[in-house]
Amino acid sequence: MPPNHSVRILIVDDSAVTRSLLRAVVASDAALEVVGVAGDGQTALARMESLKPDIVLLDVEMPVMDGLSTLKQLRARGHRMPVIMCSSLTQRGGRVTIEALSCGASDYVAKPSGQSGPAAALKVLSQELLPKIHALARTVMVPQSIAPPPTRQSAILPPVAVLATAPPPPVKGTPSIVVIGVSTGDPAALDEVLPAIPANFPLPIVIVQHMPEMFTQLLAEHLNNRCALHVCEAAEGVSLVHGSAYIARGNWHLEIAPDRHSRMPKAHLTQAAPENHCRPAADVLFRTAVHAFGAEVLAVVLTGMGSDGLEGSRLIRASGGNVIVQDRPTSAVWGMPGAVANAGLATSVLPLPEIAPEILKLCGYTKTTARQLRETVA
Repeated sequence: MPPNHSVRILIVDDSAVTRSLLRAVVASDAALEVVGVAGDGQTALARMESLKPDIVLLDVEMPVMDGLSTLKQLRARGHRMPVIMCSSLTQRGGRVTIEALSCGASDYVAKPSGQSGPAAALKVLSQELLPKIHALARTVMVPQSIAPPPTRQSAILPPVAVLATAPPPPVKGTPSIVVIGVSTGDPAALDEVLPAIPANFPLPIVIVQHMPEMFTQLLAEHLNNRCALHVCEAAEGVSLVHGSAYIARGNWHLEIAPDRHSRMPKAHLTQAAPENHCRPAADVLFRTAVHAFGAEVLAVVLTGMGSDGLEGSRLIRASGGNVIVQDRPTSAVWGMPGAVANAGLATSVLPLPEIAPEILKLCGYTKTTARQLRETVA
């Protein structure tokens, strides 16, 4: 980011109360600046060229032009700045938010509800929104001369401090399960990966996505309509079978539990303490997958803030399993995958379109077949 350059924020919401709350959140951070407000999408689009925002905070439900229509128009006109959707925790709000994320929104925040007063609402919203603004701002405002995106070759090299440590053991297991951790940028990332996996995929796929309850169910429904795989929200005690993908329920950790009476593992849901400020947490999923399968774990770490998945990836590599991470240029935020790559734990760092073919190749498909399957959904 250029010296003394504030992150320019445009707020688009039809509620004067919400606009005031969002203004207060932005004003609480000296690095941020509100450059404009609009009560509907049409007004926002008309002011986009003059305001030149770095990030847009966009309400889901508005008169004249709603958030989803605004987002589609914004992208159709070539505007590529990050957009954070502001959604109510309702069935309709959640469903539209999932669709917006798949249409190019970068992230979302839930509007505060049930707090004791304005101060409590402001605190809750600030804690959720400000880290997302800063994470997304870094992806679009850091000059390339300061922080160039790594090439595919350089991305897999850990920093010098990490090179001095003993390297993880070579991959020695054939995958028996695929585990995926993802946050910011989804479901666009999963929308790219999962539809390229065929219905007869021989392994179960288990996913931790950082989303609240209800949203994960809606995400599963959205992906199930897009995929040949059966995609569902994981339920307690369900057997994890091949040809299916299971998404961790919001606010519940998802563990892989071996079944003494079957070769198929089971899902175990728990509300143990959050890890990495997350519940569900990718580290919980990855760790329990190692306990159940040892070297036969294939992990995938996709776009997301923070470092959830780092310690789980360390265990997977120590056991001889595989870890694929998404590269920086195709990540909305290179936090989770970057942490794994910079620790020297990734067996490959790939652009998003290459991840599904790599999964298929590692699971026994030929390179040609993997590419053909990928091209049928491209």
